[in-house]
Amino acid sequence: MGSIVELKTIGVVGLGTMGSGIAEVIARSGYSVIGVDLGEKAIDYADSRIRGSIDRGVSRSKITESDGLAILSRIQLTTKLEDLASCDLVIEAITEDLAAKSELFMTLDSLLGPEAIMATNTSALSVTEISVATGRPSRVIGMHFFNPAMVQKFIEIVSTVTTDQEVIDVCLEFTRSLEMEPVLVGDRAGFIANSLLFGYLNQAVTMYEQKYASREDIDSAMKFGCGLPMGPLALLDLIGLDTALEILDTMYHESRNRLHAPSALLKQFVAAGRLGRKSGQGFYTYAELNAPLVVDDSLTPAIADSGSVSGITRAGVVGSGTMATGIVSVLAVGGVSVIALTRSEQRSSQLRESLDTSWSKLVAKGKITEEQKSEYLARVTTSESPEALVGQVDLVVEAIAEELQPKCEIFSQLDQMLSDEVIFATTTSSLSVIEIAASTNRMDRFLGIHFFNPAPVMSLVEIVSTVATDPDVVIRCTNLMRELRKKPVQCSDRAGFIVNALLFPYLNNAIAMASSNYASIQDIDSAMKLGCGYPMGPFELLDVVGLDVSLAIINTLYREFREPGFAPAAQLEHLVTAGFVGRKVGRGFAKY
Repeated sequence: MGSIVELKTIGVVGLGTMGSGIAEVIARSGYSVIGVDLGEKAIDYADSRIRGSIDRGVSRSKITESDGLAILSRIQLTTKLEDLASCDLVIEAITEDLAAKSELFMTLDSLLGPEAIMATNTSALSVTEISVATGRPSRVIGMHFFNPAMVQKFIEIVSTVTTDQEVIDVCLEFTRSLEMEPVLVGDRAGFIANSLLFGYLNQAVTMYEQKYASREDIDSAMKFGCGLPMGPLALLDLIGLDTALEILDTMYHESRNRLHAPSALLKQFVAAGRLGRKSGQGFYTYAELNAPLVVDDSLTPAIADSGSVSGITRAGVVGSGTMATGIVSVLAVGGVSVIALTRSEQRSSQLRESLDTSWSKLVAKGKITEEQKSEYLARVTTSESPEALVGQVDLVVEAIAEELQPKCEIFSQLDQMLSDEVIFATTTSSLSVIEIAASTNRMDRFLGIHFFNPAPVMSLVEIVSTVATDPDVVIRCTNLMRELRKKPVQCSDRAGFIVNALLFPYLNNAIAMASSNYASIQDIDSAMKLGCGYPMGPFELLDVVGLDVSLAIINTLYREFREPGFAPAAQLEHLVTAGFVGRKVGRGFAKY
């Protein structure tokens, strides 16, 4: 069996969401498919799901009506495993249960011809353990499709220590014939994508369990702050909380990594039958089973009075770098009068030129008019003297270098000069907000407002309250961000806030995975982009952020949480020591 042409008839066992999707993908590529499930109900579900998908393709002119009929003619659905006897390859997509899969493979072994290949779509179980239930473990392989199979053009091909090389080659070629990207990995719990994804999802559950932030704010933070297609809790509801629990249990059993130990809340939800979309309730409540529409279940705390206004019309911004300039731009465009406090006349001049240039580009693109540009510029003044802020601002936002001492010094100075009513905010992304606030006598009017770079483009803003912050100040600043057309999320003061606390352990885990030679940097990036829909792979993102900045954030998280899994990967430390800190110097994990 040396070539792809010998694969003519493909069997798919298990016709739920995943299995019916796999069957459709294969039939669309010209193969004959025999789909098997044990109940007529499951057959009807698969039939209506595939027909619905084909009909949508025809209505959107993606395929012709005759193409659609041809695809359907290649799919045979049955309740009898015996009908698979003529298949060259059978892909199993049943429940994520080792005993059930092993029993199925034992049965398939007795039904199929000696040359047939058996593949499991498991996302976390040991392919080796499944293969030894058969008399031909050399012809068993893992083919992990991603959900939805019609959209995610990526498959993890999982070989065991006994898998024949020709079986691997045939499956790689078959994957490419489906116009999907294969990556070959060894048999390890979670493979590439789930190993990285589920640690992150589990941390998000823990964050919610600890009432650190609302479920909506956790999900919004990762969608708007990282450009992910879904927030972690909504994604868990889509995957199924029982499936997630099974995957995490399997990974923890193998890795003994505490980050894979399933959250207590996840276990409780599964025990209560709250399995996500498929049961109508998980982290969210759904209008109907398997539907994406979320209904209001009053589990979200009211975090700001949406009917009120901030009352903030004048602001000071301390700093003149990229972030400070971006914040000045956001405020001015949003109708706020801004005084930018810089270190020198030259810095003031550069800041004004930068604003003029960026707004001129928007005029050239027809996004704003020349009159609007003039209005924005008129709202911005610059000064090198802190006295310029006296009596002129409702809010001061600090955006200087990420160092504790200089931040404390500037706030201490301004605290003595400005009225007690003025709100102070720091844009720190990793320092303790309360430590900075303690340098003033207005801890109740002090909070973090963490913009993301570039501030005019990124809609997410983290509003960070300390143990001393007056709730009214939080509400006013949250409302201000809404008035500026930003997406504010609220959290309390601890390392990493929401986004960095979830993002950087995932990035660190990716480095550890590459360092262990389990998968290449390119394959890991492909897995997360193509398999999980991430806009960038972890190594691409690290090089963009800067490895020095990334190391500083990971160290901060490690110091605060003392979590062994947060200890910075040695390879990251070595690259920073060598000065290879990413795109800004032309070399990081890649050369530029």
